[in-house]
Amino acid sequence: MEKDLLDGIVPFLAVAEHLSFTRAALALDVSPTAISKAIQQFEQRHGVVLFQRTTRSVVLTESGEALFQRLRPAKDEIRDALIQISSYQTRPKGTLRLTMSRTAMMLIVEPFVPEFCRAYPDITLELSLDEGVVNLASGLYDAGIRLGEIIEKDMVAVKLTPELRWSVVGSSAYFQRAGRPQKPEDLTKHEAIIYRFVTSGQRHRWEFNRRGREFLVDMAGRIVVNERASLLTFARQGLGLAYAADVEVAEDLATGRLESVLRDYIRPTSGLHLYFPARAQVQPKLRAFIDMLKRKS
Repeated sequence: MEKDLLDGIVPFLAVAEHLSFTRAALALDVSPTAISKAIQQFEQRHGVVLFQRTTRSVVLTESGEALFQRLRPAKDEIRDALIQISSYQTRPKGTLRLTMSRTAMMLIVEPFVPEFCRAYPDITLELSLDEGVVNLASGLYDAGIRLGEIIEKDMVAVKLTPELRWSVVGSSAYFQRAGRPQKPEDLTKHEAIIYRFVTSGQRHRWEFNRRGREFLVDMAGRIVVNERASLLTFARQGLGLAYAADVEVAEDLATGRLESVLRDYIRPTSGLHLYFPARAQVQPKLRAFIDMLKRKS
Protein backbone atom coordinates (compact mmCIF):
# COMPACT_ATOMS: atom_id res chain seq x y z
CA MET A 1 0.00 0.00 0.00
CA GLU A 2 1.36 3.45 -0.95
CA LYS A 3 2.13 5.39 2.20
CA ASP A 4 0.07 8.43 1.06
CA LEU A 5 -2.90 6.40 -0.17
CA LEU A 6 -5.01 7.34 2.86
CA ASP A 7 -3.82 10.94 3.06
CA GLY A 8 -6.74 13.33 2.77
CA ILE A 9 -9.51 10.83 3.50
CA VAL A 10 -10.28 12.19 6.96
CA PRO A 11 -10.59 15.83 5.76
CA PHE A 12 -12.66 14.65 2.78
CA LEU A 13 -15.10 12.76 5.01
CA ALA A 14 -15.39 15.70 7.39
CA VAL A 15 -16.23 18.15 4.60
CA ALA A 16 -18.59 15.66 2.92
CA GLU A 17 -20.50 15.09 6.15
CA HIS A 18 -20.76 18.79 7.14
CA LEU A 19 -20.85 20.25 3.59
CA SER A 20 -18.81 23.08 5.06
CA PHE A 21 -15.08 23.69 5.20
CA THR A 22 -15.51 25.81 8.31
CA ARG A 23 -17.53 23.23 10.25
CA ALA A 24 -15.19 20.44 9.10
CA ALA A 25 -12.23 22.45 10.39
CA LEU A 26 -13.94 22.90 13.76
CA ALA A 27 -14.70 19.16 13.96
CA LEU A 28 -11.06 18.27 13.27
CA ASP A 29 -9.67 21.16 15.34
CA VAL A 30 -7.64 22.59 12.47
CA SER A 31 -7.87 25.79 10.46
CA PRO A 32 -10.17 26.13 7.41
CA THR A 33 -7.04 26.89 5.40
CA ALA A 34 -5.54 23.54 6.38
CA ILE A 35 -8.76 21.75 5.39
CA SER A 36 -8.90 23.54 2.05
CA LYS A 37 -5.26 22.69 1.29
CA ALA A 38 -5.75 19.03 2.25
CA ILE A 39 -8.78 18.72 -0.08
CA GLN A 40 -6.98 20.45 -2.91
CA GLN A 41 -4.00 18.07 -2.61
CA PHE A 42 -6.35 15.09 -2.38
CA GLU A 43 -8.16 16.10 -5.56
CA GLN A 44 -4.88 16.74 -7.39
CA ARG A 45 -3.43 13.42 -6.30
CA HIS A 46 -6.40 11.49 -7.71
CA GLY A 47 -7.10 13.77 -10.66
CA VAL A 48 -10.75 14.44 -9.84
CA VAL A 49 -12.91 17.27 -8.50
CA LEU A 50 -14.82 16.21 -5.38
CA PHE A 51 -16.58 19.42 -4.33
CA GLN A 52 -18.23 22.37 -6.03
CA ARG A 53 -17.56 25.41 -3.86
CA THR A 54 -19.17 28.82 -3.85
CA THR A 55 -19.13 31.59 -1.26
CA ARG A 56 -22.44 30.28 0.09
CA SER A 57 -22.39 26.50 -0.30
CA VAL A 58 -20.35 23.35 -0.69
CA VAL A 59 -21.80 20.40 -2.58
CA LEU A 60 -20.39 17.07 -3.63
CA THR A 61 -19.74 16.43 -7.28
CA GLU A 62 -20.92 13.16 -8.82
CA SER A 63 -17.48 11.62 -8.26
CA GLY A 64 -17.35 13.09 -4.75
CA GLU A 65 -20.73 11.59 -3.90
CA ALA A 66 -19.66 8.18 -5.25
CA LEU A 67 -16.50 8.25 -3.16
CA PHE A 68 -18.39 9.37 -0.05
CA GLN A 69 -20.91 6.53 -0.38
CA ARG A 70 -18.07 4.03 -0.59
CA LEU A 71 -16.02 5.45 2.26
CA ARG A 72 -18.78 6.16 4.77
CA PRO A 73 -19.45 2.46 5.59
CA ALA A 74 -15.70 1.86 5.81
CA LYS A 75 -15.42 4.70 8.30
CA ASP A 76 -18.17 3.15 10.40
CA GLU A 77 -16.40 -0.22 10.31
CA ILE A 78 -13.11 1.38 11.36
CA ARG A 79 -14.84 3.19 14.23
CA ASP A 80 -16.52 -0.04 15.36
CA ALA A 81 -13.20 -1.91 15.14
CA LEU A 82 -11.48 0.70 17.30
CA ILE A 83 -14.31 0.57 19.83
CA GLN A 84 -14.00 -3.21 19.91
CA ILE A 85 -10.24 -3.20 20.34
CA SER A 86 -10.54 -0.73 23.20
CA SER A 87 -12.60 -3.34 25.04
CA TYR A 88 -9.43 -5.47 25.23
CA GLN A 89 -8.14 -2.89 27.70
CA THR A 90 -11.12 -3.23 30.01
CA ARG A 91 -12.52 -6.77 29.68
CA PRO A 92 -10.49 -10.01 29.70
CA LYS A 93 -10.86 -11.50 26.23
CA GLY A 94 -8.83 -12.84 23.34
CA THR A 95 -6.24 -15.60 23.07
CA LEU A 96 -3.73 -16.07 25.90
CA ARG A 97 -0.65 -17.95 24.69
CA LEU A 98 1.50 -19.58 27.36
CA THR A 99 4.64 -21.71 27.28
CA MET A 100 5.61 -23.98 30.17
CA SER A 101 7.36 -27.16 31.17
CA ARG A 102 5.45 -30.42 31.49
CA THR A 103 5.91 -30.26 35.26
CA ALA A 104 4.32 -26.81 35.39
CA MET A 105 1.45 -28.01 33.24
CA MET A 106 0.79 -31.00 35.47
CA LEU A 107 1.25 -29.30 38.84
CA ILE A 108 -0.13 -25.82 38.30
CA VAL A 109 -2.05 -25.33 35.09
CA GLU A 110 -4.09 -28.51 34.64
CA PRO A 111 -5.86 -28.21 38.02
CA PHE A 112 -6.38 -24.50 37.44
CA VAL A 113 -7.75 -24.41 33.88
CA PRO A 114 -11.37 -25.56 34.47
CA GLU A 115 -12.12 -22.76 36.95
CA PHE A 116 -10.35 -20.19 34.79
CA CYS A 117 -12.36 -21.16 31.71
CA ARG A 118 -15.60 -20.91 33.66
CA ALA A 119 -14.66 -17.49 35.02
CA TYR A 120 -13.44 -16.07 31.70
CA PRO A 121 -15.42 -17.55 28.79
CA ASP A 122 -14.08 -14.92 26.36
CA ILE A 123 -10.45 -16.04 26.79
CA THR A 124 -9.01 -18.84 24.65
CA LEU A 125 -5.97 -20.59 26.15
CA GLU A 126 -3.17 -21.86 23.91
CA LEU A 127 -0.77 -23.92 26.03
CA SER A 128 2.60 -24.99 24.63
CA LEU A 129 4.91 -27.49 26.34
CA ASP A 130 8.61 -26.67 26.07
CA GLU A 131 11.41 -27.70 28.42
CA GLY A 132 13.99 -25.08 27.46
CA VAL A 133 13.87 -21.32 27.94
CA VAL A 134 11.61 -19.79 25.30
CA ASN A 135 11.91 -16.30 23.84
CA LEU A 136 8.38 -15.05 24.40
CA ALA A 137 8.49 -12.51 21.59
CA SER A 138 9.80 -14.94 18.98
CA GLY A 139 7.11 -17.49 19.79
CA LEU A 140 4.34 -14.93 20.10
CA TYR A 141 3.71 -15.99 23.67
CA ASP A 142 2.16 -13.71 26.28
CA ALA A 143 3.84 -15.41 29.23
CA GLY A 144 5.64 -18.55 30.38
CA ILE A 145 6.14 -20.68 33.49
CA ARG A 146 9.68 -21.79 34.38
CA LEU A 147 12.04 -22.22 37.31
CA GLY A 148 12.96 -18.79 38.60
CA GLU A 149 16.71 -19.34 38.22
CA ILE A 150 16.55 -19.68 34.44
CA ILE A 151 14.26 -16.72 33.71
CA GLU A 152 15.91 -13.77 31.95
CA LYS A 153 16.52 -10.77 34.20
CA ASP A 154 14.51 -8.33 32.09
CA MET A 155 11.28 -10.27 32.66
CA VAL A 156 8.69 -9.66 35.35
CA ALA A 157 8.42 -12.85 37.42
CA VAL A 158 5.56 -13.86 39.71
CA LYS A 159 6.44 -16.62 42.18
CA LEU A 160 3.96 -19.50 42.07
CA THR A 161 5.58 -22.12 44.32
CA PRO A 162 8.14 -22.23 47.14
CA GLU A 163 11.60 -23.64 46.48
CA LEU A 164 11.43 -27.09 44.91
CA ARG A 165 12.98 -29.98 46.82
CA TRP A 166 14.22 -32.94 44.78
CA SER A 167 15.15 -36.52 45.55
CA VAL A 168 15.71 -39.90 43.98
CA VAL A 169 12.59 -42.05 44.35
CA GLY A 170 11.81 -45.71 43.92
CA SER A 171 9.21 -48.27 44.94
CA SER A 172 9.61 -50.44 48.03
CA ALA A 173 9.74 -53.47 45.73
CA TYR A 174 12.69 -51.95 43.87
CA PHE A 175 14.58 -51.16 47.08
CA GLN A 176 13.98 -54.66 48.43
CA ARG A 177 15.45 -56.07 45.23
CA ALA A 178 18.34 -53.67 44.60
CA GLY A 179 19.01 -52.05 47.97
CA ARG A 180 19.06 -48.36 48.92
CA PRO A 181 21.82 -46.09 47.65
CA GLN A 182 23.51 -44.27 50.54
CA LYS A 183 25.46 -41.80 48.43
CA PRO A 184 25.33 -40.69 44.78
CA GLU A 185 28.27 -42.92 43.82
CA ASP A 186 26.16 -45.97 44.73
CA LEU A 187 23.84 -45.18 41.82
CA THR A 188 26.26 -46.82 39.38
CA LYS A 189 24.87 -50.14 40.62
CA HIS A 190 21.23 -49.14 40.05
CA GLU A 191 18.74 -49.03 37.22
CA ALA A 192 17.01 -45.73 36.39
CA ILE A 193 14.06 -44.45 34.43
CA ILE A 194 15.67 -41.77 32.25
CA TYR A 195 13.93 -38.55 31.31
CA ARG A 196 14.73 -37.05 27.90
CA PHE A 197 14.04 -33.33 27.49
CA VAL A 198 11.56 -32.72 24.70
CA THR A 199 13.08 -29.54 23.27
CA SER A 200 16.80 -30.33 23.43
CA GLY A 201 16.54 -34.12 23.11
CA GLN A 202 19.18 -34.51 25.84
CA ARG A 203 18.94 -37.11 28.60
CA HIS A 204 18.59 -35.72 32.09
CA ARG A 205 21.86 -35.99 34.01
CA TRP A 206 21.13 -36.24 37.73
CA GLU A 207 22.46 -33.31 39.75
CA PHE A 208 23.96 -33.62 43.22
CA ASN A 209 25.78 -31.44 45.70
CA ARG A 210 28.35 -32.38 48.30
CA ARG A 211 29.62 -29.64 50.61
CA GLY A 212 28.90 -26.95 48.04
CA ARG A 213 30.37 -28.82 45.07
CA GLU A 214 27.99 -29.63 42.25
CA PHE A 215 28.44 -32.80 40.22
CA LEU A 216 26.42 -34.86 37.74
CA VAL A 217 25.72 -38.56 37.44
CA ASP A 218 24.91 -40.18 34.11
CA MET A 219 22.48 -42.93 35.00
CA ALA A 220 22.10 -46.20 33.16
CA GLY A 221 18.59 -47.18 32.22
CA ARG A 222 16.74 -49.32 29.73
CA ILE A 223 13.64 -47.09 29.77
CA VAL A 224 13.83 -43.53 28.43
CA VAL A 225 10.75 -41.30 28.39
CA ASN A 226 10.00 -37.67 27.53
CA GLU A 227 6.86 -37.43 29.63
CA ARG A 228 6.86 -36.91 33.39
CA ALA A 229 3.75 -38.95 34.18
CA SER A 230 5.24 -42.03 32.50
CA LEU A 231 8.52 -41.51 34.33
CA LEU A 232 6.73 -41.82 37.66
CA THR A 233 4.44 -44.63 36.53
CA PHE A 234 7.42 -46.83 35.68
CA ALA A 235 9.10 -45.93 38.98
CA ARG A 236 5.95 -47.02 40.86
CA GLN A 237 6.08 -50.31 38.96
CA GLY A 238 9.55 -50.97 40.35
CA LEU A 239 11.36 -50.74 37.02
CA GLY A 240 13.97 -48.31 38.27
CA LEU A 241 14.72 -45.12 40.17
CA ALA A 242 13.54 -41.67 39.12
CA TYR A 243 14.78 -38.16 39.86
CA ALA A 244 11.76 -36.03 40.80
CA ALA A 245 10.58 -32.96 42.65
CA ASP A 246 8.72 -33.52 45.90
CA VAL A 247 5.65 -31.74 44.52
CA GLU A 248 5.50 -34.28 41.70
CA VAL A 249 5.50 -37.25 44.06
CA ALA A 250 3.88 -35.80 47.19
CA GLU A 251 0.94 -38.19 47.08
CA ASP A 252 3.18 -41.15 46.24
CA LEU A 253 5.44 -40.39 49.21
CA ALA A 254 2.47 -39.93 51.53
CA THR A 255 0.92 -43.27 50.54
CA GLY A 256 4.20 -45.18 50.36
CA ARG A 257 3.95 -45.98 46.65
CA LEU A 258 7.36 -44.33 46.30
CA GLU A 259 10.15 -43.77 48.80
CA SER A 260 12.78 -41.03 48.77
CA VAL A 261 16.57 -41.35 49.01
CA LEU A 262 19.61 -39.07 48.61
CA ARG A 263 17.61 -35.88 49.23
CA ASP A 264 20.44 -34.48 51.41
CA TYR A 265 22.69 -34.55 48.35
CA ILE A 266 20.36 -32.48 46.16
CA ARG A 267 20.22 -28.69 46.36
CA PRO A 268 16.72 -27.14 46.26
CA THR A 269 15.94 -25.11 43.17
CA SER A 270 13.99 -21.89 42.93
CA GLY A 271 10.26 -22.40 42.61
CA LEU A 272 8.16 -22.09 39.50
CA HIS A 273 7.45 -18.55 38.32
CA LEU A 274 5.11 -17.02 35.79
CA TYR A 275 7.18 -14.61 33.69
CA PHE A 276 6.34 -12.02 31.04
CA PRO A 277 7.59 -8.69 29.59
CA ALA A 278 6.66 -5.69 31.74
CA ARG A 279 4.53 -4.20 28.97
CA ALA A 280 2.37 -7.34 28.80
CA GLN A 281 0.95 -7.10 32.31
CA VAL A 282 -1.50 -4.36 31.31
CA GLN A 283 -3.42 -6.84 29.18
CA PRO A 284 -6.65 -7.78 31.01
CA LYS A 285 -6.43 -11.40 29.78
CA LEU A 286 -2.98 -11.83 31.36
CA ARG A 287 -3.94 -9.83 34.44
CA ALA A 288 -6.91 -12.16 35.00
CA PHE A 289 -4.64 -15.21 34.69
CA ILE A 290 -2.09 -13.76 37.11
CA ASP A 291 -4.70 -12.79 39.70
CA MET A 292 -6.34 -16.20 39.72
CA LEU A 293 -3.01 -18.04 39.82
CA LYS A 294 -1.88 -15.96 42.81
CA ARG A 295 -5.14 -16.72 44.63
CA LYS A 296 -4.67 -20.44 44.01
CA SER A 297 -0.95 -20.68 44.77
